[in-house]
Amino acid sequence: VAGFPNVKGAMQTNPTVLCCMCGIQMEWNPANMCLNCLKTRVDVTEGLPKMAVLTWCRTCERYLIPPRNWIVAELESRELLSLCIKRVKGLNKVKLVDAGFIWTEPHSRRVKVKLTIQKEVFPNCILQQSFVVEYTVDATQCDGCRSVMSEQTWKAVVQVRQKVDHKKTFFLLEQLILRHNAHTHTTNIKEVPDGMDFYYQSKSHALKFMDFLQSVVPIRNKGNSERLISHDSKSDTANIKTTMSAEIAPVCKDDLVCLSKKYSYSIGKFGPFAIVTSVANFIRLMDPFTLKTFELASKMYWNNPYTSLATQKVTREFIVLDIEVDHALQNQYGHKKFTLARAEVARVSDFGTNDNTFHIVTHLGNVLHPGDTALGYDLASSNFNSDALDSWEHTMQMPDVILLKKVYPKRTKARKWKLKTLAAEQDESMLKRNVEEKAKEDYEEFLQDLESDFDARCKVNLFKDTEAIQQEQGAGDDDGMEEEDDNDALEVPMDELIDDFGGLEAAGQEEGSSAF
Repeated sequence: VAGFPNVKGAMQTNPTVLCCMCGIQMEWNPANMCLNCLKTRVDVTEGLPKMAVLTWCRTCERYLIPPRNWIVAELESRELLSLCIKRVKGLNKVKLVDAGFIWTEPHSRRVKVKLTIQKEVFPNCILQQSFVVEYTVDATQCDGCRSVMSEQTWKAVVQVRQKVDHKKTFFLLEQLILRHNAHTHTTNIKEVPDGMDFYYQSKSHALKFMDFLQSVVPIRNKGNSERLISHDSKSDTANIKTTMSAEIAPVCKDDLVCLSKKYSYSIGKFGPFAIVTSVANFIRLMDPFTLKTFELASKMYWNNPYTSLATQKVTREFIVLDIEVDHALQNQYGHKKFTLARAEVARVSDFGTNDNTFHIVTHLGNVLHPGDTALGYDLASSNFNSDALDSWEHTMQMPDVILLKKVYPKRTKARKWKLKTLAAEQDESMLKRNVEEKAKEDYEEFLQDLESDFDARCKVNLFKDTEAIQQEQGAGDDDGMEEEDDNDALEVPMDELIDDFGGLEAAGQEEGSSAF
């Protein structure tokens, strides 16, 4: 049947011949050679390198894609496999069928890849063969890491300043930078008494950081300055360092502001007294007597800037003698976060010396109860030097007290959460003992603000403190039950916390401290 392939119904098979080299019987192919003889005579991997070099930065752990690009690639990842294949010259002349890693010791600085290729060796004769390429990992430093290690290599610096007596704005800015990874291209961060300096290897990265600042805080660009370091007249190139200056509005959360009469009427008779409830790329003001709110855009603020009438540093403690929600005011002015109420308060310092009390309207009707202590601005015993306040003359009645927030007892147990921090270099003036103590106090106030403000917590990442949680659980098991205290009102729910996996800390600082 094999001799008559055209007979109808006959079974067609390939003819068998003898190998021209070894003489064994085989199926016919255009080379007239068996597979073993074909492999010994023809090598489809000829001309393909079996050894290659991968350039790896030991600092940032990135691999070089010649000539100047660097990528992040884990061992045995698709990105690294793609890079290895590109390093084999001549693969465009053959067909790549399969590629995969061969396991090697991670410390050996060797990477092995098994490649399977096909190539047409004779007309209508395709040979498939596998071979191994061994890569040597050459550890070096990329240009960016080399610049960080050496001094005086930065090309641009962004100087961020705020003229206030605390650091809470920079604590929030630090968390926003970490949340959005805006510090990726910084070569160094330096803390100075009234702000921070961010150094960059490229001017474009500094401009990108300036755009980020404008999106999260109310800043104005005070201008750029350039300094010529060196100049090459032959190649017409120059080494220039650029300094960019950004000023944050000197108005912070919980500050008391007084709007001028003209400005108040221009925005719909808002105020004149208002409390700053939020600071982002806009400033949100709230009238504590009507619960009206007004959002002031950054550009609008800098067109008509003003300073705070009083800050939280000058607040005094008041004790609530009586408080009652005023439903008439509440029906007229509603707010999702605060409730208007009429209260009778007295200074804590006046107890035992006089019987002075104040009947006021407060926005903390849903928070305060008789016997509670609250921080407030004592306007009855304060003197202010403010042009905005003088513009009202005798057309406005000055309130005696404006309550700001409730005072909770001192915390007796560790927090179940912590924050990441930036690794920043401190100026010598920041290492003084009194400066460090004041920074710790400001940081504690910032943490308390996060605990009491859900909207502020939504802007930052809070991580679980595993050690504090285990200690509290162990103490609860020993006591049989946990003691309840007034601090429970400030506890952050566990569903708002993020698991703290290894390596999440941006700097080796513990909770309770900050780079700022």
